[in-house]
Amino acid sequence: MLRTPFSEPALPTREQCLPGRAASAPIGHAHAVLGTSLRPPYPSGAASAQFGLGCFWGAERKFWKTRGVYTTAVGYAGGFTPNATYEEVCSGRTAHTEVVLVVFDLTIVTFETLLRTFWESHDPTQGMRQGNDVGTQYRSAIYCTNPTQLAAARASAVGYQSALASAGHGAITTEIAEAGEFYFAEEYHQQYLAKNPDGYCGLGGTGVTCPVGLEGAMVR
Repeated sequence: MLRTPFSEPALPTREQCLPGRAASAPIGHAHAVLGTSLRPPYPSGAASAQFGLGCFWGAERKFWKTRGVYTTAVGYAGGFTPNATYEEVCSGRTAHTEVVLVVFDLTIVTFETLLRTFWESHDPTQGMRQGNDVGTQYRSAIYCTNPTQLAAARASAVGYQSALASAGHGAITTEIAEAGEFYFAEEYHQQYLAKNPDGYCGLGGTGVTCPVGLEGAMVR
């Protein structure tokens, strides 16, 4: 029996993307687990970054459990369609990936700690998929909010690539870039696994430990 080769989904151009809308998705005010604010303003001095590592339900739980994280929210980023709906993102016509917005206290947790959580919680070598979840919305991504974060993320990728290669894994396909607009996902997606403890979580790491502290200093 002939098998059709796997064809990886391709990112659409801006011109191919859906137009979106001006209004953002209505969501609640408070984080269902942490009790903190989902939307800004956030505490003075708080830092933030966006992480895409497959289905955002399980990804968000990884970060809200991290000490020093003020709040988390799931949404869409990296694409072109403003205030896209979940269905639009899944259509592959927005260029967004599912991400977790992580707002954190630098006096308690370093950016490197969040990077380690990111790398070890998924397989960053899979391109436009994560396990059985296939689509451009499942691609691996780190969207940074300042140049220092960007440098640290790139350095961590180099270090983790070496560790992955030693364990027999392929090349990292993670997109590392400056953060653009973050669009909140619908209310039912926010803290989904807290509201649905038996809900789907497709995350699975490689089992390879990520080196931490590559920069030797806190990253703001």
